[in-house]
Amino acid sequence: MGATKSDLFTKQQNDIANLAKAIAHPARIAILQYLVRKNACVCGDLVEELGLAQATTSQHLKELKNAGIIQGSIEGVSVCYCINPKVWKQCKEVFNCFFKEVAEIKECC
Repeated sequence: MGATKSDLFTKQQNDIANLAKAIAHPARIAILQYLVRKNACVCGDLVEELGLAQATTSQHLKELKNAGIIQGSIEGVSVCYCINPKVWKQCKEVFNCFFKEVAEIKECC
């Protein structure tokens, strides 16, 4: 979505779209699930866990980090990643509000 078009929508609509875009790939979902399961900073395990190339894994991590969903810290020559608890909570709240708003849909077609 271009910067000139996003102003046509509410902040809530843009927030939902940005979060959805950040997690809209199965590899990113797998990364998030893995980090949640581990509940700790993870360094080199992700490439093995996903079975993807290092560069591909790094690109997915970059997208999640840019969205703020994960955070990273440098430990020696490795970058370790974990869930950003504050943003994770915000993500849950944003999606819960969205789905709650549209929870009363009745079958129509």
